[in-house]
Amino acid sequence: MSTMPRPFDGSYKMLIDGKLVDASSGATRKAYCPANKEPLATYPDGTKEDVDSAVKAAWKAFSSWKKVSVTEKQAILMKIADVIEKNKETLAMIESLDNGKPIRETMAVDIPLSIDHFRYFAGVIRGEEGEASIIDEPVFGNNISIILREPIGVVGQIIPWNFPFTMAAWKIAPVLAAGDCTIIKPSSTTSLSLLHLAKLIAPILPAGVVNVVSGGGSTTGQCMLDHDGFRKLAFTGSTEVGYSVAEAAAKKLIPSTLELGGKSANIFFPDCNWAKAIEGVHLGILFNQGQVCCAGSRVFVHEDIYDKFVADLVASFKKVKVGMPWEQDTQMGSQIDEEQLQKILAYVEIGKQEGAKVAVGGARATGNGLEKGAFMQPTLLVDVKNRMRVAQEEIFGPVAAVLKFKTEEEVIDLANESEYGLGGAVWTQDINRAFRVARGIETGRMWVNQYNDLPAHTPFGGYKRSGIGRETHKVILDHYTQMKNIFINFEEKPIGLY
Repeated sequence: MSTMPRPFDGSYKMLIDGKLVDASSGATRKAYCPANKEPLATYPDGTKEDVDSAVKAAWKAFSSWKKVSVTEKQAILMKIADVIEKNKETLAMIESLDNGKPIRETMAVDIPLSIDHFRYFAGVIRGEEGEASIIDEPVFGNNISIILREPIGVVGQIIPWNFPFTMAAWKIAPVLAAGDCTIIKPSSTTSLSLLHLAKLIAPILPAGVVNVVSGGGSTTGQCMLDHDGFRKLAFTGSTEVGYSVAEAAAKKLIPSTLELGGKSANIFFPDCNWAKAIEGVHLGILFNQGQVCCAGSRVFVHEDIYDKFVADLVASFKKVKVGMPWEQDTQMGSQIDEEQLQKILAYVEIGKQEGAKVAVGGARATGNGLEKGAFMQPTLLVDVKNRMRVAQEEIFGPVAAVLKFKTEEEVIDLANESEYGLGGAVWTQDINRAFRVARGIETGRMWVNQYNDLPAHTPFGGYKRSGIGRETHKVILDHYTQMKNIFINFEEKPIGLY
């Protein structure tokens, strides 16, 4: 086992009003690498006073930031993308060590997609034109209606631990593009990459436009939900916490966008491209150790290919290299922490008690130093029925429930027997079938012959209990702005009603 690199500052600070600061109380937290439980760095444990200071700074900045021209905002978004690209190796390694995901994923996916996200919104806002229409009325005469989008104000954003850097990009880029200011809080489990980014972008942004406040979810996060200084809330995370965010927004009569949990269907027909399909199961459930809201955790396989497909899957899962996140040949890294690993193992036991069988995996991964961390074996549960808990509840780990189906109509019904509706995929060479299945399943994203690709310019969000709103697309700007109508009358004479 190689030595863990340390691309970190020994301690990090929050970004409030353009300054890198400690918590007002001086309290700190420690970040640990889940792969070996070694300490990485300390960071501030933010307080209510810190949230107050950040909100105050944001409103002060908003008075001028909302007036900044599109070309200036575009230039700032491009500069942020450039500084991320310049520091991509460091940011990728920080993300991998703090989260446990393989460096090959953070270098190939997390950081590049984040860079592109800022560049995408830099381009989108140059194309925004508003609307205007001439309206002739029998009484009021000739008018012109102008529709504009204006910034909503100061927003509060809370991001999860599974994709901390990418989720920060998903939140910050549209906020800047819309002309808003933000207070964004990373998960207390994975705060380092965003705090490192804050240090890099502080010289680029006007003071107070972006404020990064770290701390616990039940403390600092709750202070944000309770605060009256926000015009909008945005959250990515569990459905359970999503209810609290939605409730907090409703009590203040402000909007919220929520990207929440999922139990997505990954569907395989007999005419699928076999090699791509086998890889598609890996992409769906092993990417980021299965800690993905839209993970393809229900694998539906047609009865005509079921036995061979499962056999090939088992063989391929056995070959997956579970290892330290900083090593280049690692294909699957560590779960986020021991608590999450124990939750995953408990679900495997629940599945067995319900009648499912473990075809491969099902236990903690050990050997070569893995016993120091929170590593799980890639796992397939077979003989699963759709109403079992392992087929209905979000496990959030590298555990796929494999189910057999007979017909297209049946698999659509089975896929829709879920309280979630975030992602899903269909694998077939028949484009008509692919379109029918994609249309038939109640979910916000359906991939065809691929899984877990989440580039900018493709709206992502959920149906049902998987959330409200869409991200990664210009449509999110509608959520961060409000509509103004200017209605102008061109008649010279009174209308004569009085």
